[in-house]
Amino acid sequence: MSLAVLLLVVSTALGIVPAAAVVDGPSLGGAPPNGTESGTATGIGSDAETGPRITAAFPDPVARGDAGEYVVVDAAGTSNLTLSDGETTVRVPPDGVVALSATPNATRPLVDVPVVEANLYLSNAGERLVLRRGAGGEIDAVDSLEYGRTREGERLNATTGEWTPRGLTRRPVVATGPASATAFVLPDSPDVPVETLRRADERILLAGYTFASPRVADALVAAADRGVRVRVLLDGGPVGGMTTAQRAQLDRLAAGGVDVRVIAGPHARYAFHHPKYAVADDAALVLTENWKPSGTGGKSSRGWGVRVHSERTAAELAAVFAHDADGLDAVPWRDHRRNASFVEERPASGAHESRFEPETVAVEDVRVLTAPGNAGPAVRGAIADANGTIDVLSPRLDPDGPYFASLVTAAGRGVRVRILLSNAWYDEESNRAVVGESARLREQGLPIEARIAAGHRFEKVHAKGAVIDDETVLVGSLNWNEHAESENREVALALNGREPAAFYGATFAADWEAASAESERVGGVGGVDWKTRVTLALGALAAAVLAAFVLRRTVAFERL
Repeated sequence: MSLAVLLLVVSTALGIVPAAAVVDGPSLGGAPPNGTESGTATGIGSDAETGPRITAAFPDPVARGDAGEYVVVDAAGTSNLTLSDGETTVRVPPDGVVALSATPNATRPLVDVPVVEANLYLSNAGERLVLRRGAGGEIDAVDSLEYGRTREGERLNATTGEWTPRGLTRRPVVATGPASATAFVLPDSPDVPVETLRRADERILLAGYTFASPRVADALVAAADRGVRVRVLLDGGPVGGMTTAQRAQLDRLAAGGVDVRVIAGPHARYAFHHPKYAVADDAALVLTENWKPSGTGGKSSRGWGVRVHSERTAAELAAVFAHDADGLDAVPWRDHRRNASFVEERPASGAHESRFEPETVAVEDVRVLTAPGNAGPAVRGAIADANGTIDVLSPRLDPDGPYFASLVTAAGRGVRVRILLSNAWYDEESNRAVVGESARLREQGLPIEARIAAGHRFEKVHAKGAVIDDETVLVGSLNWNEHAESENREVALALNGREPAAFYGATFAADWEAASAESERVGGVGGVDWKTRVTLALGALAAAVLAAFVLRRTVAFERL
């Protein structure tokens, strides 16, 4: 097994390596994915959405004796309701939505509905709850909920059958209207993120996966010094571990009065807190890059970013931040640091020619996408709605995954699809598979092509973006795989308008042509000559022997 394959296994498993209008519809909306890996829920359903029904259950709190467990019932004004688990039957008040609990004092801090004491104890091994209406001989079952083994600390949505960690609310796609925006790419424009933070007068909310940028830290500490409220939220356990450089910068922030927290602990709501965004007053900054020299510092990666001048967009991202930063799994940095371990990493120090200057563009409509919840279906929906062209820039793509399948389906109906993938060595093998499969499909007549990026103006591709029909741009942290969309916190924007599409389309076209030119120069596919291929093959053989050591050190795709 080659090193690239071993790393691909890690990346696939983790899904990251390697105040506005709610929008419905398949293209940039839709319901969150259903299904539960354990404790699949079933029910008979009530006669109508307005009828009495069981809406949620929380059978396995992280507490001794499961104190605080509850069932939420919407009586919808119906009298003579009872709820039974087959052993105990309790009465349900007729007025509105209530939580039934045997330990009401422990339940009240967990819910935002009235709590009624009821002698009902839920089994962690599985349960069937039946809601009945009537008295005497006229008793009818109006709803039921059945689940298997529970997940500790997770709440069961009786409508979707989905278990979610307590405190996780899945958001819909949110449209925030037209806006002026500053479109930019990295490594060409590393000053835009820092300038955005330096301009803040009232608040900065910065969310990220990793943070090791001295420049950004300088801007945040300076903002705190001038009275700006500054909060930072990161992931507490990135792949490969936190670096000593990150520790140094977070220590600086904390000492400078910045509220720094990390998502961590056994009951964290996300596998990884992976977004890259900031709210600076009424500006919303959304990136594909991490807050580190290789990303926002412009020292390595090809990335996309946008600063949206929109109070409504900033308000929606501020709501996402508050939801995440105020959760029980958001641990203060000083508390997390006490027991954390750190690894050494040399920061990126590359120098790259700037070709694309930031550009002010008019966006006809901005839509905020988040995961878990809506981002995955929204992206695939946008692909499904494409009529003419789709250009995708991504670090990697699974040829057997749903995103590539949606692109193939689009090509099948005549949409021209171009996929530009990372040239990083650790993505080599998986990305070659996409290039090869696309070539096979192209030979069959489908207008689809994939290339490996050339690294003349950057070291590797880290952007996650697309331009669709010269009208819609997708930009953000979402890696195009199932784990990222269902397990990670991700944030992306859909920008509708000819101007943003023209800007990002031009940068894509330049990178696309560079990949073609490099391929022709070296006489290979996507810029890899025969000497490099031989080197990679020899490295693959050695990797099988060194795999245990390498995986112990964990080469983190997101670290690079």
